[in-house]
Amino acid sequence: MNTLIFRTIAPTIVAVMLVFSVFVLLRGHNEPGGGFIGGLIAASAIAIFAMASGSAAVRRTLRFAPTSYAGFGVFIAALSGFLSLPQGRPFLTGLWTFLELDETEVALSTPMLFDIGVYFAVFGTISAVALALQEEE
Repeated sequence: MNTLIFRTIAPTIVAVMLVFSVFVLLRGHNEPGGGFIGGLIAASAIAIFAMASGSAAVRRTLRFAPTSYAGFGVFIAALSGFLSLPQGRPFLTGLWTFLELDETEVALSTPMLFDIGVYFAVFGTISAVALALQEEE
């Protein structure tokens, strides 16, 4: 499977998959997608990169251990739930704020922050498993 053609095209495939995973993450509030599916797509890109370049190259590229990304994601997801408590609302109650940028209104919300946390948690967990399996061979 590790042919010259695969090693040559893998970086392009990985880049496209990572951009698509962010698209799926951001689209997930109003249409199908979200943090879980986006994280799976990003972890699949890491697995492809590991097959083409080896797990050591992937670990150098990631800069942090995949489990660190998972822990960061869990922290962000939990933080999004706690943000509603100071306002006297139940845990994980959705809060929204709107930013006016030129003529565009951008909605920021705790559900989106939760989805970002899920994205990182899934990405880190599945990437750790994929890299561990790659290293066993």
